[in-house]
Amino acid sequence: MAGPTAVGKGTVSADIRQRYPEVWLSVSVTTREPRPGEIDAVNYHFVGPDRFAEMVAGGELLEWAVVHGRHSYGTPRAQVEEQLLKDVPALLEIDLQGARQVKASMPDAQFIFLAPPSWDELVRRLTGRGTESAEEQQRRLATAKVELASQHEFDHVVINDDVHRATDEIISLMGLTPRPVTQ
Repeated sequence: MAGPTAVGKGTVSADIRQRYPEVWLSVSVTTREPRPGEIDAVNYHFVGPDRFAEMVAGGELLEWAVVHGRHSYGTPRAQVEEQLLKDVPALLEIDLQGARQVKASMPDAQFIFLAPPSWDELVRRLTGRGTESAEEQQRRLATAKVELASQHEFDHVVINDDVHRATDEIISLMGLTPRPVTQ
């Protein structure tokens, strides 16, 4: 699953984690600092640039990219391969560059683009979370325009207009049966 900044990839992933524990969600590696409330090895594996470079050089990452021109993100290869060997439904939360790399090495995977209901809503979500400077927001929005233009490269486009609905659509695309939301 890929999509532009602030589209709600993390929120949808958290909903999948909570409501569909049988789905394995990859935990990405990143060189960025944790946001408030993020936990190492739960939200991301937070590493320094040197360790990240070692992982790239050692072939430890299925995909990796420098995102928004600032921080590196990647998916640990061994974890994904282990889940696939066990026939566990697996979901990667990645960016456009990462999706392209995975498609090159795993062309049979399904590729889902999570899209906002509108550009204005995407801007509202990004500015509303208050975790990036105005300069960083502009950088992310410029990247988002490129990412939105790439939707046609994906097998499916899911509009994130409602988190539970988007989650259930993704679950259906994975061949699983959606369940009602319980309080």
